Amino acid sequence: MSRSAPQVVVVGGGVAGLAAAWELSGGADPNPGAPQITVLESSPRLGGPLHSVPFAGRVVDVGPDGFLGRRPEAAGLCREIGVGERLRPIGASGASVYARGRLRPLPTALLLGVPTRWWPVARSGILEPAGSLRLLVDALLPRADRRGPLGDRALGPLVARRLGRRVVAALVDPLVGGIHAGSVADMSTAAVLPQLLAVPRRGSLMRALRRAATAGLQGAPPEGAAPPAPAFWSLEGGMSVLIDGLEAALTSRGVALRTGVTAQGLERDVGGNWTVATSSGPLRADGLVLATPAPVVAQLLEPHDPDAAALERTVEYGSVAVVTLAYPDDAVSLPPGTGFLVSRGTRSPLPDAGREDLLVTAGTFLDVKWPHLRRDGTVLLRASVGRFGDRRAEQLGDDELTARVTAELGAILSVSTPPSATMVTWWPAVFPQYKVGHLLRVSGIEAAVRRLPALAVAGSSYRGVGIPACVGSGRTAARDLLESLGVGPPAHP
Repeated sequence: MSRSAPQVVVVGGGVAGLAAAWELSGGADPNPGAPQITVLESSPRLGGPLHSVPFAGRVVDVGPDGFLGRRPEAAGLCREIGVGERLRPIGASGASVYARGRLRPLPTALLLGVPTRWWPVARSGILEPAGSLRLLVDALLPRADRRGPLGDRALGPLVARRLGRRVVAALVDPLVGGIHAGSVADMSTAAVLPQLLAVPRRGSLMRALRRAATAGLQGAPPEGAAPPAPAFWSLEGGMSVLIDGLEAALTSRGVALRTGVTAQGLERDVGGNWTVATSSGPLRADGLVLATPAPVVAQLLEPHDPDAAALERTVEYGSVAVVTLAYPDDAVSLPPGTGFLVSRGTRSPLPDAGREDLLVTAGTFLDVKWPHLRRDGTVLLRASVGRFGDRRAEQLGDDELTARVTAELGAILSVSTPPSATMVTWWPAVFPQYKVGHLLRVSGIEAAVRRLPALAVAGSSYRGVGIPACVGSGRTAARDLLESLGVGPPAHP
């Protein structure tokens, strides 16, 4: 008599959960002996912040609009599920930062905002003369980092000690802080820029980073090898193409995708099997993947491992809003590049703003960044608003927020014509904050989860917020679970 396939429940229908379901079903090679898989998603649709909607005669993303090309997980998944032909490379390079009253091109030779050469930063005008001179000290009379080796450090203070606080405020915070919608004042270096922890504590930090980059180039592909991937990919039709493709591929393999169903609790019997209490009734499971935000995981794990739940609760989240706007193309003269960044604490240029800081944290020139979005007669802009600790946008309605963003963009980009179309999208508690010690907490969570039978966690709360990292997290969790159930190959290291 043949043994029935195990039942696996994936809680969370974002890209990490869907990637986990794809791997559980066999991934690129369908597995006839795969578990029976059910994905539960509490919202009415799959994909989480990966969401594309019609706007101004085209389909635009109101969440992430692209993903890193140097990491293979997301592009590889697109090809596996049959949407690889929709991949589109980024159409421009470079960006600006709003500094000292105007947009200034970001200098070359930056590692996530950390300079590796003095002159490109000095001539950019982003720093005041005092800031440029302080940066020059690292090249001529470098300041030693007298603190002993630590497993982690706060990114902002670490860079400020070596290169000056003005470099942190003008370059590191808008780039790294913008990626995470947070502050580098308490952000984990080990989690977001581990290269800095590997450089010598004495000597020039910029020189050490250049040496590390040169050493990395020694592993470049030989002449005649395939060209490198673009810096970023998008999808024609938006990121929803990836989600829709996963939905179709998973459905064809018999995976049950249940939206509008909330996981309310977990029970475990003496044999180690799980029962998921849901808003539509109980669901038995031999194995679980929890691919939801950390607070939800904490609630589900509390009865079974209070230590893991407590660690999950330490992950805080930032909220953002995205304002998408269309302008007549003769009303906007954009600077080179794909957009601009705004440093935390930058005073608003609006005459009635008083001493209030800019609300906009970044602007994207959508149809410059992604040429497949171009249409004659219009220009698409997208403004990001909000970061961890700044909740001003939440006090505004859609109309008030649009008016404020339009005014700020008008001042930054010298636009006086009102937009022809606008759209506001809110993303509450969507950006996990990787604070100092984050990876240590994650290791504690992973160790605790391993003590529970047939359970794994995945998602942006742990080891990366980008789409490739989330895809990789989901697939790794699936492989771990398959190994524990004895129905798959050994998990990858």
